[in-house]
Amino acid sequence: MMPQPVREILQRLQQAGYEACAVGGCVRDTLLGRTPEDWDLTTSARPEQVMALFPGHSIPTGLQHGTVTVRRGGASFEVTTFRTDGVYSDHRHPDTVRFSDSLEEDLCRRDFTVGAMAMEADGRIIDLFGGREDLARRQIRCVGSPERRFSEDALRIMRGLRFASVLGFAVEKETREAMRSCAPMLRSIAAERLRVEMTKLLTGPDASRVLLEAPEIFGVFLPEILPAVGFPQRNRYHCFDVWEHTARAVGAAPPDPVVRWTLLFHDLGKPDCFTEDAQGEAHFHGHAERSGILAAEAMRRLKFDNDSRDAILRLVERHDREIVPGRRSVRRCLNVLGPQGMEQLLSVKRADILAQAAAYRSRLDELDEVKRIADGLIASEACFSLGQLAVNGRDMMELGLQGPAVGEMLRCLLDQVLEERLPNEKDILLAWAAKNVK
Repeated sequence: MMPQPVREILQRLQQAGYEACAVGGCVRDTLLGRTPEDWDLTTSARPEQVMALFPGHSIPTGLQHGTVTVRRGGASFEVTTFRTDGVYSDHRHPDTVRFSDSLEEDLCRRDFTVGAMAMEADGRIIDLFGGREDLARRQIRCVGSPERRFSEDALRIMRGLRFASVLGFAVEKETREAMRSCAPMLRSIAAERLRVEMTKLLTGPDASRVLLEAPEIFGVFLPEILPAVGFPQRNRYHCFDVWEHTARAVGAAPPDPVVRWTLLFHDLGKPDCFTEDAQGEAHFHGHAERSGILAAEAMRRLKFDNDSRDAILRLVERHDREIVPGRRSVRRCLNVLGPQGMEQLLSVKRADILAQAAAYRSRLDELDEVKRIADGLIASEACFSLGQLAVNGRDMMELGLQGPAVGEMLRCLLDQVLEERLPNEKDILLAWAAKNVK
């Protein structure tokens, strides 16, 4: 249902003699029964005319592209003049923009039919390109020539694949073929934009299918994945090649971006680490470390923020390390990863197992026990970090320690607590420290 502030803006424009509609994703989501994240509006009014109709409630946020932000009902809505785009010489942005009086001209420049529909204030849908039919068919199809759409803006390739993952739609045949033929143009797109679209795609409900259908497209900006495609694993734990296992693991995980990027990267080092024993069984010793190296390079190129990069690398490098289901082992893991990182690692390991041969899924029981222990330690506020120790640096200095010796003693005390040789009680820790001062 159209929000009242949106309806009021459209009605105000229409009463002034201008054509005005909601357009794009908000219309698509409304027809799908989803709640739109935002509402974009389009009108025949020029930007200065829009501002004149909403004095004191409008901001010229993008006048060169005809966009004015209108405040209404405590929210902000972008109102953009109908336009046509000139040549896209950089495969991303139009060199020129021309304002238009035609809604049809505005809609025909858009990328996909399901996003090229408009809705008037009374709820009437304007669908010039079969968008409603494509929604019913659950397919992504370009408006007009797919090659032209992707040549204009290559990022549309990733947007289309992202929609396929998030909405669970198939990509129409001609659109899919154009995505593949135009994929090299993705090299002209800023790394940050590719990372954002890929993250949204990876966290979509249908990410596994989309990854399996288009690895050669993702390989344009993530060449690290290409050796994994079709690479056999040939051991008792696996029934899929490296890439299919990877894609299935991504889909088996919760939609946490850190977890899903970790699973995308976690086995990419396997082709480089392949060996075969006398019985013909494949082994991939050291693949976690090699995968970490490949992941680090890919994330550097895609300009990941430091926190995400570090979290993903920790998980990639630890994804196949055993966690013994005991208090000390789990406390050690909590010490390295913290509660959130521990939860993410268990999600990674669970998804990894679910994408392996069914006969080995009994290992999920062991993970459940590790989670039970971790949850209990966290709930009881057990100590697994320096910040949780019952003593601090000032206590150590009162014992006569100075400089690096303070930190060394605190780490020794934490080690005693992690190994459950000492309880996390101040008097006991101070006594042990006093006895062991050198």
